[in-house]
Amino acid sequence: MSAPESQDKKVPHFSSLKFTPAAKPAESCCTGHACSSETAAENDALSHARFSWLVEGMDCAACARKVETAVRQVPGVSQVQVLFATEKLLVNAEGNVRPQIESAVRAAGYQLRDENAPRAEESTSWLRENLPLLTLVAMMALSWGLEQFSPPLGEIAFIATTLVGLWPVARQAIRLIKSGSWFAIETLMSVAAIGALFIGATAEAAMVLLLFLIGERLEGWAASRARQGVSALMALKPDTAIRVRDGVRETVAQRDLRPGDVIEVAAGGRLPADGQLLSPFASFDESALTGESVPVERNAGERVAAGATSVDRLVQLTVISEPGDSAIDRILKLIEEAEERRAPIERFIDRFSRIYTPAIMVVALLVAIIPPLLFAGAWLPWIYKGLTLLLIGCPCALVISTPAAITSGLAVAARRGALIKGGAALEQLGRVRQVAFDKTGTLTIGQPRVTAVLTTADIGENDLLALAAAVEQGSSHPLAQAVVREAEQRQLVIPPASGQRALAGSGIEAQVEGRQVLICAAGKNRDPQYDEPIQQLESAGQTVVLVMRDEALLGIVALRDTLRDDARQAVDELHQLGVQGIILTGDNPRAAAAIASELGLAFRAGLLPADKVQAVMALNAQSPLAMVGDGINDAPAMKAATIGIAMGSGTDVALETADAALTHNRLTGLAQMISLARATHAN
Repeated sequence: MSAPESQDKKVPHFSSLKFTPAAKPAESCCTGHACSSETAAENDALSHARFSWLVEGMDCAACARKVETAVRQVPGVSQVQVLFATEKLLVNAEGNVRPQIESAVRAAGYQLRDENAPRAEESTSWLRENLPLLTLVAMMALSWGLEQFSPPLGEIAFIATTLVGLWPVARQAIRLIKSGSWFAIETLMSVAAIGALFIGATAEAAMVLLLFLIGERLEGWAASRARQGVSALMALKPDTAIRVRDGVRETVAQRDLRPGDVIEVAAGGRLPADGQLLSPFASFDESALTGESVPVERNAGERVAAGATSVDRLVQLTVISEPGDSAIDRILKLIEEAEERRAPIERFIDRFSRIYTPAIMVVALLVAIIPPLLFAGAWLPWIYKGLTLLLIGCPCALVISTPAAITSGLAVAARRGALIKGGAALEQLGRVRQVAFDKTGTLTIGQPRVTAVLTTADIGENDLLALAAAVEQGSSHPLAQAVVREAEQRQLVIPPASGQRALAGSGIEAQVEGRQVLICAAGKNRDPQYDEPIQQLESAGQTVVLVMRDEALLGIVALRDTLRDDARQAVDELHQLGVQGIILTGDNPRAAAAIASELGLAFRAGLLPADKVQAVMALNAQSPLAMVGDGINDAPAMKAATIGIAMGSGTDVALETADAALTHNRLTGLAQMISLARATHAN
């Protein structure tokens, strides 16, 4: 159950909204023989309250509008908003109207639950969940079979099939009428099916309802997949945290953390809140937030975002974010805000859908009564024509299908390894004139590789690589794994190492063949002859590590996240279509500049998710833009773009947020998708 909050108090957007009455001395509340339990402050807060729930049962954006319509009917409600992407209902109201709102939403056929309440376990089997639809399909097939042998029996069977299919649709239509949605799609479907029965089109009535229910089921499946993506994003924050107070460790709920709390995060664990590092030094994988593939080294006093993973050690941090206001929560908020910014065509379709149903019903009524009343026409034929118009005007095709050209385009795209989520996405894709690329995992493979090995005269290249791999074996650091992987690919014999020890801010060392070997950052170089090659490699966006033995430099190893093999071809093909490209990345400017120069693209680097959204909005204002990404940090930007495109290897959040996906993970599919969309639109 939700609770109100005072609007005078600023509460984070994603917090559970709670109101706590101000304390008041007991004697001040009693007057005479009566005692009031409500203070003036309480009444003032409740008179301007904000409520928040999660809505269960929504399958599409139209469902969100139905919930909004139902809540607006409640007296005292001043503002209502449903955010479909995160299933959130936000209400501003005068007075404590919580029970009335919950009742109104239930009457419309949906359920509300508190934001902090766990989602009920869904134990319903697939068969039970789809049994009504499967029953209708079986009845439809039986009716068709009976009609072949006995038309009268077939007609009776079609009538029975129609009534079975009509029951859930008509029931929902009645609910929506009671909640204020007089002309929902369910209303027109019900009237059209009943009208079809009256004019004797029993097979058509049954088929219309069957196709509508199939469309509803598909929408429900798609909404469920989208919810899984958002759930994966929220799962980046663990539900519990280890809080340290006076040396005592206790497990607490993540939502109970407050700024100033000291928390511990084990190696491989994720941060439950934004924090300030207390430990002297640690490495964190922040790829989910920034897209940078290489872990970031943080020193004591530096900030670390929620959702980051401690790579190799136990760390302590001080919580610095309020509940509901961590980096992960802000990404969720960006997705919600992007959902609110609908394109003009979407707003037009929304307005059109609101007048279409009543307009069709009014026109059908006029066709049925005007000729007989004004022109002495026969009633029965004109009523028949009115019902026929009602059936023809049923927007079933708009609900469950797209025109033949679009359907064909979607099928061709799927065969070519591109999943485009519907005709609207295909249409938007054909309008694209710019493409914004994420870098890591999109233009690059998202995994560091050894690109160069430079040695002194005392050791060979393979021997140096084997020595480095010996020290790095067993490390979870991506650069260490890249060195070991390169040595294994060269089939080198990696000598055993002992006493491996990570050095805070320095690197890692171990004993190999009785001698001390150190792998460290290029900043530790003391040999002037390597200054120039190190500078050249770093200016090309490569990460350089030194290999030292007994404090003597043996050589350097350069690593970089390399381009996908089809990246250049993809950019060239886009240019041939008149589509310009730009890189938007959270990675550092040096690495971004190296990739951008190879591809001949402009770039913006060091962008957080909010920065990407702002950049996408600015570019979108110039001309239609497609945003291509693969990570959680790309999801808000993809939502804000004209169309979002995810790599097939991307995260669940990116794939579910996107309007299209390159399932074969090939960038050359971009130009093919745009060409196909333009050809389809031309037809």
